[in-house]
Amino acid sequence: MAAKSIISRPVYGTLSPQPGKHHLFVADTEGALAITDLAAKAPDGFFADAHIIFIPDNEGQHVAALEALKQAQLYQGSSFASALPRLKQTLANAHMGLRLYLAGTEGLIGQAMQAALEAGIDHTSIQTEHRGSLARRVQCVHCKGITENVTTQPATCSHCGLLLLVRDHYSRRLAAFQGVCINAEDRSEIPPAEEIFR
Repeated sequence: MAAKSIISRPVYGTLSPQPGKHHLFVADTEGALAITDLAAKAPDGFFADAHIIFIPDNEGQHVAALEALKQAQLYQGSSFASALPRLKQTLANAHMGLRLYLAGTEGLIGQAMQAALEAGIDHTSIQTEHRGSLARRVQCVHCKGITENVTTQPATCSHCGLLLLVRDHYSRRLAAFQGVCINAEDRSEIPPAEEIFR
């Protein structure tokens, strides 16, 4: 119940086709399934002007399913970092009425949302659907470093090594959950790590 009371905690929905001339999708491996589910409900020609930025896993899962949508553009990046310049350029050149759809892990959704907000797109006009791992992107409030794909509670900061309590407080500006030192008063107290963000 406590997690639901935290206002900053992201809330995800289900992607659905929206009226518009241009559609931009950003997804990782599992997020591709949200796009293909949306395609089953979309009218004919929906993807004719669509641009998909996709970060597949090493096996290239779901690439063929996305190619079958016959979108205007399909870009495949090896990581979100490699796809970010393309996303920023696409958002910078976007026209009024662009529809933005983000699907996949929280890390991908958060970072893509961050880029969209920086480009001036209001967060309420962006559709999101969480698919895949619950791993979190965590900012250490002490050293300000970001640790990717955190699955345990507590977690170790990959920058300063502090043992962090991963809070449900989420920063849209940083696209990360906040982590605070769990044993600040006595560093010898090391609670066992439990994998809870799978």
